[in-house]
Amino acid sequence: MTTERQPPPCAARLWLFLGALNALISVAAGAYGRHGALDPAGREMFAIAVQYQMVHALALLAVAWLASRCDCCRLLTIPNVAGGAFTLGILLFSGSLFWFGLYGLVPVEGAAPAGGFLMMAGWLALMWHAIRPRPAR
Repeated sequence: MTTERQPPPCAARLWLFLGALNALISVAAGAYGRHGALDPAGREMFAIAVQYQMVHALALLAVAWLASRCDCCRLLTIPNVAGGAFTLGILLFSGSLFWFGLYGLVPVEGAAPAGGFLMMAGWLALMWHAIRPRPAR
């Protein structure tokens, strides 16, 4: 008897793709930040942005794994909420720091703190996923 493996849910593939994409961008931005024509302040902003982007790219890979284990087809699952928070957090936090490193200007007032808050919200969602009560199977 053979059992065919089901393909991972669409959300899992999305989080895997976004995690890998953000890791790729983080490596490329790190190389540019280290070897590009940036002033010392710009270099520091790039280094912080790269570090946070890479950590949260890896978190997105964990979200992809959690989403692949979910046997439901709902959009609003805890892993999906965490993945959305991480993705928007990366965009706002790291994106703002990259912009500031390149141009010396704050692109949108409050974007970096909002991005940091979203990153923390993603970690809180994963914590909730770990400790939440589950129905008996």
